[in-house]
Amino acid sequence: MLFALICNDKPGSLQLRMDTRPDHVAHLDDLNDRGLLKFAGPFLDEDGNPNGSLVVIEAGDRQQAQTVADNDPYALAGLFADITIRPFNWTFNNPEN
Repeated sequence: MLFALICNDKPGSLQLRMDTRPDHVAHLDDLNDRGLLKFAGPFLDEDGNPNGSLVVIEAGDRQQAQTVADNDPYALAGLFADITIRPFNWTFNNPEN
C-alpha cells in the first residue's frame, strides 16, 4: 500500500533543513534503492524556499510508514513541526499502470 508522508517544517528552520539535506537525500536514496520510494519533493513557501516535504512510499501498513517517517534525518533533527501519514491511491500518471 502507498502512504503519503506530509511533513511541515517548523517556522524559521530553513538553515536546519539545508544543513540536514545531505543525510535526508541519502535516506531517500536508500528507500529508492529498496524499491520503497515512489516520489518525493519539498513544499515551497511564497519565496520559493522549501518549508516541508511530500514523500510517497510503499509500506506494508501504517506502522511501517511511521517507522520510515520517524527515521528520516529531517525528523531526527527536529525539523518537522508535524507529520501526517495518509494512505494514498496513485490514480493518474502512475508509471506502474
